[in-house]
Amino acid sequence: MEILILGNELLRQKAAPIKNISGDYKKIATEMVDALHRGKGVGLAGPQVGLMERIFVIHIEGDVPRVFINPSIIGTSQDMVKYEEGCLSLPGIWADVRRPSSVRVQAWNEKGRPFTLDAGGILARVIQHEYDHLEGVLFIDRLPEPKRNRVLDKFKKRSRA
Repeated sequence: MEILILGNELLRQKAAPIKNISGDYKKIATEMVDALHRGKGVGLAGPQVGLMERIFVIHIEGDVPRVFINPSIIGTSQDMVKYEEGCLSLPGIWADVRRPSSVRVQAWNEKGRPFTLDAGGILARVIQHEYDHLEGVLFIDRLPEPKRNRVLDKFKKRSRA
């Protein structure tokens, strides 16, 4: 799997729900986790690898890889926190983003089993970041316009180098 970079139109499209969670998704999730490890990231969403379906994987150091199929964020904390984010689709670009400090998410795993997860800290952050990818939203879209423009200018300069 190849990770798409900013500029690819698929990154700005909304992913479609998965209708039938078959054994194919276990293989797809494994391939996505492998791509995530090669990219040295902590999360990867379907659209980032050209798969326009509602799936993402997360692997935070010290935890097991997690697969989220057809996720829904059903609750967020009112408490907002700022944290530096990067993205495999914007290599070398980092910026502080404000997001809720915790979330409740419902999804299905790669075996087609539903689950609900209450997450805080870095896990909550990564869930929100990857969920945004399923909606065609990048972390830079959550920045104030002047900062977003500076980050995009920096990305363009790095891409030409």
